[in-house]
Amino acid sequence: MRGSRELPLLWFLVLAAGGTEHVYGPGRRVCAMEVQGPASESFVQRVYQPFLTTCAGHRACSTYRTIYRTAYRRSPGLAPAGPRYACCPGWKRTGGLPGACEAAICQPPCRNGGHCAQPGRCRCPAGWKGDTCQTDVDECSTGGAGCPQRCVNTAGSYSCQCWEGQSLSADGTLCLPKGGASRMAPDPTGADAVVQEEVRRLQSRVDALEQVTLLLGLPRAEESRAWSPPHVLSHRPLYQSQALLVQ
Repeated sequence: MRGSRELPLLWFLVLAAGGTEHVYGPGRRVCAMEVQGPASESFVQRVYQPFLTTCAGHRACSTYRTIYRTAYRRSPGLAPAGPRYACCPGWKRTGGLPGACEAAICQPPCRNGGHCAQPGRCRCPAGWKGDTCQTDVDECSTGGAGCPQRCVNTAGSYSCQCWEGQSLSADGTLCLPKGGASRMAPDPTGADAVVQEEVRRLQSRVDALEQVTLLLGLPRAEESRAWSPPHVLSHRPLYQSQALLVQ
């Protein structure tokens, strides 16, 4: 336990004493950059050092002696000061240490909920596109909405609507009559309108036939099951006249 407690303290002392540039080297998204600083040069400096000594008559005298030591002075220009490690261009730190360069930089920044996945490249959410996710995707024009009748494009999304008198089903795939429970999905090509018109035309013919049947005293369609074959044959000329009337 004692060793595990001392390990973080030792790590902190290493960082404080040597700096992070001695711990981290070039790696993934970490680059080494040369840093230049003021240049200096060495020279021999003469120094006069005073001291006390004994003179004639046993008196204390003050004198000096000359010594030489190495000194440093700044010279014109700059000199390399050693490498420094930082995040490579397009990346930034995600933590306190310089080795954690995991956050990409996008300029200008991503919009509308976009995420900067690579330097200068945004990853857009559904409904948006463009370099910075600034352009709305028109799902209605691309045909990807799948609405049964009407498609209304909105910013970053879309909505499905039905014609008057109908409402959208819970799953958004059908338009149902508001007063009924029909599960028929209208055909966007217009084929349903043709079928409905044909049904109305046939229904009007059936109504006309029933009126002729009543005028001639013939059995109705629901009574046709009780007819015997001779009875049907005896009314054959009447059916021919009925067909002529309908046409």
